[in-house]
Amino acid sequence: MSSGTDLCNQMIEIGKRAREAASVLALTKDITKNQALFAMAIAIRQHEATILQANKIDITQAKEKSLSAALIDRLVLDPQRLETMATALETIAHFPDPVGRKLVEIKRPNGLDIIRLSVPIGVIGVIYESRPNVTSDAAGLCIKSGNAVILRGGSESFHSSSAIMAALHEGINQTILPPTVIQMIPTIDRAAVSEMLKLEKYIDVIIPRGGQQLIERLSAESRIPLFKHLAGLCHTYIHHAADLTMSRKIIVNAKMRRTGVCGATEVLLIDRDIVHSHLPAIINDLIIAGCEVRGDENIQKIHAQVKQVVENDYHTEFLAPIIAIKIVDDLSAAIQHIAEYGTQHTDAIITEDTLAAEKFLQAVDSAIVMHNTSTQFADGGEFGMGAEIGIATGKLHARGPVGLEQLTTFKYIVRGQGQVR
Repeated sequence: MSSGTDLCNQMIEIGKRAREAASVLALTKDITKNQALFAMAIAIRQHEATILQANKIDITQAKEKSLSAALIDRLVLDPQRLETMATALETIAHFPDPVGRKLVEIKRPNGLDIIRLSVPIGVIGVIYESRPNVTSDAAGLCIKSGNAVILRGGSESFHSSSAIMAALHEGINQTILPPTVIQMIPTIDRAAVSEMLKLEKYIDVIIPRGGQQLIERLSAESRIPLFKHLAGLCHTYIHHAADLTMSRKIIVNAKMRRTGVCGATEVLLIDRDIVHSHLPAIINDLIIAGCEVRGDENIQKIHAQVKQVVENDYHTEFLAPIIAIKIVDDLSAAIQHIAEYGTQHTDAIITEDTLAAEKFLQAVDSAIVMHNTSTQFADGGEFGMGAEIGIATGKLHARGPVGLEQLTTFKYIVRGQGQVR
């Protein structure tokens, strides 16, 4: 793609093709959509070597640019991750068709029959950074939910995403679906994003998947509604009635299983009453696991390797093996801290007190709230949704994992026998 007028015209053409494809896909039977998904999964497996070779190019360039370890971890593909992508497409195919569901039926006294029916949104734009797996996850979810999709991956994953897209198109070409049901912006020119955000005539919603700077830019520029995915500044709160063994197991997993995912715990809150009984073992576990622990002078007294925390640490999504710890007075103080510092993504409480747990679950205003489990479960696949495009932290239409159901809207169908008002 070139710049200026040519870029604008080419983006409009992509939008037009997507709208035309969406019209076809909306009326496509589920069996055909599933055939495409199965064929796409097979193609990913068949082109494993090509995709991994493209991924090596992206990783090499990422290291040359000194990108963070978290970004590189998100970028890396291997045979296991490719198999996970292929399996996700097959899992999505096995779900019931989310389109055409009768959500509500109302029979009015005047004889009118009113049905609220699930329908596709239309054309979805997905703008994402680093994660090349989003290419297949988004394509699969959008096809199953009857939506055409325009994908704009980050420059750091361009070769990987392009190779994945080629495989997906090979699968789609084995069906009657037009290949334009999924399209990828074939340039790393940042101006393409600005042009994409002006296509309100063709794109119905934008789903951003990336860091806070990306979200802020899209929010400021977009003429199209967004399913916002803000930073995953996730908290785990250890209540004074928490079991120590459970707390140790959950905290290490919540922080260290994969530090670069949005569901990783970044801040640990702990009740003052159990600091000396619980915190020494937890800090030791984290440090042994390779985590940098930050805390105030009281927490530094517990372990010599604890580094001094600063106020900004409580505002930071580290996406790295770093955790900030804060001592709170009680449950109410923990809830208040999360309200002030959190991003309404995922927050958890560890406690054996069911009343305290229920208060936390009701009072914390996040898309996902958890009790006695790891925040790393904040994932559409773990929720039984097959896959997700992202975690929406807004409150309109979609909230939490964005899967098949969240990619549909509805319309009312009214049937009468000549009634007039």
